Amino acid sequence: MPTDYVKKEIDKDGNFQRQCTQFVTPFGNEEGQLPVEKGKYRLIVSYACPWANRQLIGLKLLGLEDVFSIGVVDPVRPTDVDRTDWTFTLDEGEVDPVLGIHYLSEAYYKTDSNYAGRFTVPALIDIETGKVVNNDFLKMLRILETDWAPFHKADAPNLYPTHLAEQIDELNDIIYREVNNGVYCVGFATTQEAYDKAYDVLFERLDWLEERLSHSRYLFGDQITDSDIRLYVSLARFDAAYYNAFNCNRNRLIDFPNLWGYARDLYQQEAFGSTTHFDHIKKHYHLSAKVNPQQIVPKGPDESVWLIPHDRDRQEFDIH
Repeated sequence: MPTDYVKKEIDKDGNFQRQCTQFVTPFGNEEGQLPVEKGKYRLIVSYACPWANRQLIGLKLLGLEDVFSIGVVDPVRPTDVDRTDWTFTLDEGEVDPVLGIHYLSEAYYKTDSNYAGRFTVPALIDIETGKVVNNDFLKMLRILETDWAPFHKADAPNLYPTHLAEQIDELNDIIYREVNNGVYCVGFATTQEAYDKAYDVLFERLDWLEERLSHSRYLFGDQITDSDIRLYVSLARFDAAYYNAFNCNRNRLIDFPNLWGYARDLYQQEAFGSTTHFDHIKKHYHLSAKVNPQQIVPKGPDESVWLIPHDRDRQEFDIH
């Protein structure tokens, strides 16, 4: 099932083990930290990628859109190179207009000529040097919420409130292991045992989240937090990609009443809906992330269903 670019991340028992992030220098004012400076960095994203989608949602919610410049890669990986790359073929001349590169790998190799991992998004690149300064997909959203607070808009939501920080961290860890990365553990498993185990973990957690969201509009009451962004990006890709491309096929998202209403609630808010590009999602997962010799991209699901009223803002919840 897995394509060549993840074979190095499959263990002897057929389980997917995601590579570690290499560029994790923190931001701040201390020696050795990266400066928090408007206009200094270019954020490279793919609209297909859930890890990158999180940053785009965060930028809009927090009012940081004019603090970073944004570069977008093609959702389909290049086939003219023998590495797991991304390209800027959506730009004029197939070159990023700010960095002047065709392949994302060019920035990675400029940073470390011996870099041997996958070339991942999101990636923050120093515009002046053209080098990757941070590609910490797990912590980058938190970095935007905390280290970049001086640049937040006046009415920015508090996505990581102090009184919920410990609970958010605990839930985020669960969401990452069992949902965000969980779908990849299902989709990239190479043995029946590894697949069955990952499949059960994923759907047991989705059942748990379905029940949790029967009691509150969002994961922590009526306030959107960091955790909602992290869960949303996986839900948005579920029926369009994970259900069929990754064999996560016990239920579709629309078969979970609370998760489906919750996902529509978020999608219908500008920061979420405007950064969710189903065409990019379907192209990437069906043309690059799964073995698909015929290179057929599914026409469905019908995107208009995401605009069906959710009523979760008027629903009374039994909080407990």
